[in-house]
Amino acid sequence: MGHLDHAAFGWLTPVLSYAMACIGAALGLRCTVRALGASGRSRRNWLITAASAIGSGIWTMHFVAMLGFAVTGTDIRYNVLLTILSLLVAMVVVGAGVFAVGYGKDRTRSLLLGGLATGLGVAGMHYLGMAALRLHGTVHYDPVLVALSVVIAVVAATAALWAGLNIKAPVAVAVASLVMGAAVSSMHYTGMIAVSVDVTPSGAALPGATAMQFIFPLAVCLGSYLFITAAFVALSPSARERADYASAELLAPAP
Repeated sequence: MGHLDHAAFGWLTPVLSYAMACIGAALGLRCTVRALGASGRSRRNWLITAASAIGSGIWTMHFVAMLGFAVTGTDIRYNVLLTILSLLVAMVVVGAGVFAVGYGKDRTRSLLLGGLATGLGVAGMHYLGMAALRLHGTVHYDPVLVALSVVIAVVAATAALWAGLNIKAPVAVAVASLVMGAAVSSMHYTGMIAVSVDVTPSGAALPGATAMQFIFPLAVCLGSYLFITAAFVALSPSARERADYASAELLAPAP
């Protein structure tokens, strides 16, 4: 049995991964709020941005945390195709949940369906990302802890979507994103505690890419995307602000 280290770099990776989860959640919530105040193409675009933000934030959180994952007695590599697929799954399934909330007429049913879809997307991304793991040995999971991690993901996603539907104030959204980030991080580390590895010593080269060769550059790119998109959302006027500008122009005296 190999010894598992979930924080090989100390608190650096857990703190950074939590920050990424919070940023993705905050951006996704803000975009959802904007979407609910818009219509037509604008609503669709805001929901797409929300899905990409939440999906990117969760994926980045997972793999930044995985940078600190090590197993005594074996190197670790990642299958590139499965790793990219995990990102696409996160965005697509989370997108289904966000669109269910954005276009659903029955708010309660839409919230439950959206939370279930989004939570399963988070869990699917996590375990697909774990399936990309390549090491000298066999990975096992505790089914009870796996089930618990899925429940945490669904509850956290449902709570986040509820916040998007009911919380409008920026400060309240920020608090909700901190809670969501903590919940997503809890889901990740619950899933990681479920892991055990039977190491089979071998001198053979492992297939795939190292975390620093592939995961780190991609995480940096997605992190940059989140920061840039957050700046765009912060600077773009809301529907109410646009309406206020229009009203001010109409009321302005003619020269």
